Amino acid sequence: MKIEHILAGFVPGGRGQDGLTLAVLLARRAGARLTVAHVHVPTWPTPGPGKIDAEWRAYVAAQAQTVLEQARELLAGVRDVPVDFVSHGHRGSGRGLVQLAGRLEADAVVIGPAPGGGKGRIRVGSTADQLLHTSPVPVALAPRGYAESHPPALRRLTVAYRRDPASDEAVRQAFELAGRMGVPLRLVTLVLGGGRRGRVEAEMLGRIREKVTADLDEIVRGHDDVRVDVEVLEGRDVAAALAGTDCEGAMLICASSETGPLRRVFPGDVSLKIIRSAPCPVMMVPRSPAGKRGSAGRRGKR
Repeated sequence: MKIEHILAGFVPGGRGQDGLTLAVLLARRAGARLTVAHVHVPTWPTPGPGKIDAEWRAYVAAQAQTVLEQARELLAGVRDVPVDFVSHGHRGSGRGLVQLAGRLEADAVVIGPAPGGGKGRIRVGSTADQLLHTSPVPVALAPRGYAESHPPALRRLTVAYRRDPASDEAVRQAFELAGRMGVPLRLVTLVLGGGRRGRVEAEMLGRIREKVTADLDEIVRGHDDVRVDVEVLEGRDVAAALAGTDCEGAMLICASSETGPLRRVFPGDVSLKIIRSAPCPVMMVPRSPAGKRGSAGRRGKR
């Protein structure tokens, strides 16, 4: 995965600052340039006979510039990341960012959380929903309050792994990105189960744990250029399982669903639960033809 140009969607307020903070940390670690974008309501494409059209266009342009000025002030102290600022008119903020990403040839899109939701968690709103179902490039989401309590740098990438071709491709991309960023990689698999277990359930869970551990050990073979750890996280649900690992300074990477379209981000049910439960930023990567073939990242016979 190559990240040389990051597009950050910005809106006024704390959630916009959360997204900007993540975008700067990612750009700094990846050595990428940053474009900050504000998607505003579109103006009328065909001017009418009255002055109201020109007045409306002037008003929208002025409002957009005011928003971008806020972003400039927030990034005034950032000297080590090249930053540009753009505005774009579209009825849907997420779809507008997808358009801009294509036009500007961005390698990733970063946004903050939707309003509401708990501190330290990601709430998926309409912007994120549009991005998570249409973006041809990875989408990174910052949790609420990330600007206030962010780490000094991104220190590790974590991949939520399940044994399927899409996850294999996500792992391959994560290895490449970790190598470019100079950070270690961690592969985690979630094993979910109930509370009290009988002997049969405990034995079954033990066999699942052994199989998952073997899958994780197999997929890291041949990647000596990146330091990698593997972990099996257990819990009654996704949130409980993720609570059992250290996410400080990490960004969690999830593969798109195999049922989604090729070259698009498309989260499955588990990925959506991970996004809503993770105590750190989450990046969804698009499903690729390599993931469809299922050859990426595999070593030896299955």
